[in-house]
Amino acid sequence: MSEPFFFAFSTAPTVGDIAELIGAEFDAALADRRIRGLAAIERAGPQDLVYYDNPRYADELARTRAGACILRGDARARIPDGVAALVVDHPYRAFARIAAHFVPESLRAAPIFAAGVSPRAHVHSEARLEPGVDVEPGAVVGAGAEIGSGTLVGANAIIGAGVRIGRGCVIGAGASLFYALLGDRVVVHPGVRIGQDGFGFALGARGHLKVPQMGRVIVQDDVEIGANTSIDRGASRDTIVGEGAKIDNLVQIGHNVVVGRHCVIVAQVGLAGSTELGDFVMVGGQTGVAGHLRIGAGARIAAQSGVMRDVPAGASVGGTPAQDLRQFLKGAARDRRAARAGKEKKS
Repeated sequence: MSEPFFFAFSTAPTVGDIAELIGAEFDAALADRRIRGLAAIERAGPQDLVYYDNPRYADELARTRAGACILRGDARARIPDGVAALVVDHPYRAFARIAAHFVPESLRAAPIFAAGVSPRAHVHSEARLEPGVDVEPGAVVGAGAEIGSGTLVGANAIIGAGVRIGRGCVIGAGASLFYALLGDRVVVHPGVRIGQDGFGFALGARGHLKVPQMGRVIVQDDVEIGANTSIDRGASRDTIVGEGAKIDNLVQIGHNVVVGRHCVIVAQVGLAGSTELGDFVMVGGQTGVAGHLRIGAGARIAAQSGVMRDVPAGASVGGTPAQDLRQFLKGAARDRRAARAGKEKKS
């Protein structure tokens, strides 16, 4: 980084220190070189660490001025002379480990204004906070709420009555949580809405009758929820987000949805009510999934898909309506060829 104002290295490790942390092969002659920051490969200077994990950036790798680069063995010959090569099997994961180790504050959804409970926060007398909870100015914690040690409640966040939040969590500024139970190490980014009414109405010719939403939202351990995402509480059963799931910004999760363990849901996805995702499902950005469907474990859904039927475990689908991804791509290629042929005939 050219100006590491917000996120600076906590120490100045050597190349040897970094190699030991990530288990990398390297040239021992460069072991004592000091690294003082992380940078993009094209902007790095001689005291910066970078990583290379995508052939699109081969030209940038060949020109980099970095002090050290994490990369795979087959790319080692491409780096300029004098750059310390740190060879690993998975460069991106290794880079993430380095960043987390030497810039730990970057893992928080927001910086802490001040430790402890701010006098400008409103914490109900019947709320229960373990030692080590930070509550920032303007935050509200309702009656009977429980918050575990090491958790940060950001400025102007609202924790509703009876909500339970585990240990080591981060609740970002302006988030609101109602009718929800959160596990440990959950990260809720600013503006997230959890536990509001699901969209439930009994339709009728003379008007639509609102159906009471009497479930909860259960968020298990190590979940991360991106900014301005909404997760509705269940109607007759709970909405559940499984352990380790990673949810991007601006995602809508409807009532009674079950998201399996370690799913990845990218920005602007909409999951309609009562849909169930198995473990390790990946859903590309701007995808819409109809209600009451089952997406099998390990399935992958391409960006901008419209899913209207169940998806088998391990399948890859794309398009609207979603179909086998290979068939979808073949069809798109046929359409492009037909369009070109039509233009050539007209000309």
